[in-house]
Amino acid sequence: MRIGDLAEASGVSAQTIRFYEREGLLPPPHREANGYRRYQDGAAARIHFIRSAQAAGLLLSEISDVLKLRESGQAPCSHVESLLDEKLTAVRARLRELAQMEDQLVALIDSGKDVDPMSCSESGICDIIPVN
Repeated sequence: MRIGDLAEASGVSAQTIRFYEREGLLPPPHREANGYRRYQDGAAARIHFIRSAQAAGLLLSEISDVLKLRESGQAPCSHVESLLDEKLTAVRARLRELAQMEDQLVALIDSGKDVDPMSCSESGICDIIPVN
């Protein structure tokens, strides 16, 4: 299939397909005599995998490693599981940070309800946010 057909089948733009080629995520397609790209039948499925892996939080470099493992004949499942475990650990840490930030924001908003803007100190900027 040609690049336009692949773009339609995979739901990404032709520009994205070219980018994936440059990054080595898609193998170079066969070129017709007129220079048009001719993609293998599995190219759309590969693009769907790339997009799904990105949605799961994997970086393109990590996805590239997974694809290389598969191309070398190895099942990359244990490697993917390890990558996903790392992503989950990072997400959970970020969630803890966000929960702490939420608590701080709620406390600031609550304390700000008692602040009279007319009585704010001139040496500060805003009494709602304390200067340590």
